[in-house]
Amino acid sequence: MPTVNMANTDLSDKYKDMEAEEILATLTEEELEQIANEMDPDDSLLPPSERTRYKVNKDPTGPFNRQALMEFLEKKAKEDPDWEEHVPYKSGEKRGKVFTPKKEEEKKVEENGQKIEIGEEWENALEEASEGDLVELAGILGLHSMLDQDQYNAALRDDKLDEDRRTFSGPAKFSPLKLQTAEPPNDTDVEKSLEQLQKNDASLTELNLNNIKNMSLETVKNILGALESNSKLTSLSMAGTRIGDESAQALADMLKKNKALKSLNVESNFISGEGVKLIMTAMKENSTLMELRMANQRMMMGIQVETEVANILVNDNKTIIKFGLAFQHAGPRRKAHDAVLRNYELIRKQRTKKE
Repeated sequence: MPTVNMANTDLSDKYKDMEAEEILATLTEEELEQIANEMDPDDSLLPPSERTRYKVNKDPTGPFNRQALMEFLEKKAKEDPDWEEHVPYKSGEKRGKVFTPKKEEEKKVEENGQKIEIGEEWENALEEASEGDLVELAGILGLHSMLDQDQYNAALRDDKLDEDRRTFSGPAKFSPLKLQTAEPPNDTDVEKSLEQLQKNDASLTELNLNNIKNMSLETVKNILGALESNSKLTSLSMAGTRIGDESAQALADMLKKNKALKSLNVESNFISGEGVKLIMTAMKENSTLMELRMANQRMMMGIQVETEVANILVNDNKTIIKFGLAFQHAGPRRKAHDAVLRNYELIRKQRTKKE
C-alpha cells in the first residue's frame, strides 16, 4: 500500500490560502535565487543572458577580439577536409529531377490551394467573353473584391446593368438605403402580470418586461415585492427598463426571500456599482438563482466593486452557472469565470448522481 508523505501534505495546506506575495516574503535570499534560476521569463525587456535558465559562472578568459576570432574561423575552415560525397561527382552528369515543360492542354489554375483543370472548351469561352460577361461571372463566383456593391448584387439577382456599369472600372454609385421594420413594442400587460404574481398564478412562469420604459418606480417595487412570496415564476427579464439603484435595493430584498426564480436579466439599465454590489450581496442568501445578467449599466464598477463581486461568487455562491457582467480588470474576471465553471461542475455531478 503506497505511503503518503504527511509533511508535504501539511506544507501544501499551509500555503494553499496564501497569496504569492506572502509566500515570497517568507523565502530566503538563496531560495529566491534558486527559483529565479529555474524560471524562464518571457520578457523582451530583459537581456538574453537574464532570460535563460542556463547561467555561465566562469570568469572570462580574456577580452573579445573580433579580428582574432575571424582569423581562427578562416584558418579552421581551410584546414578541415571537405565532406565526402556519397555519389562521386562526374563532369557532364545531371543530378536531381530534370525539368520537363507541361503541355498546353494540361494548363491548371490554382484556387484556394487546389489545382483545377481547365479544358480547351472553357478556355476558349473565357477568351471570347466580353468584359460585361466577366463582371457577371465574377459576381456569381463571389469575387466581390473585384466589383462594387451594385455589380455584385446585380449578378446575384440576375439583373442587367447599364453598359457603363458592366465593366470592372465602372463608375461607383450609391445604393438606396433599405428601410428596416422597427422592432415591435413589448405588449406585455404590466398590471395584469402584477395581479398574477400577487395571486401566485401557476400559469405565469416567465415574465418579459424588456424595453418597457414607462413603468413607475412604485410599479417596479410592487412587482419585486410580489416576487418575494411567489413560488411559480422562474424567469424575469427587465432589460432596458431604466431601473436604478432604488430598484436594485428592491431586487436585493426580493432575492433574499424568493425561492423559485431561476433566471434574472436586468441588463442595459442605470444600476451603479453600489447597486450591483447590493444585488450580489443578496446572492449570499439565495440558493436557487442559476442565471444572472447585469451587463451594460450606467457606469463602470471599478476594481473594488469587481473584486467584491468576484469574491462573492467564489466564496458565497454555488448555484450561478450563467453570469453576465462586463469586468474591466483581468483578476476579478478570471475569478468570476472560475467560480461559474466550478458551480457548473458541482451541479453536473449532483445531476449525475441522481440519474
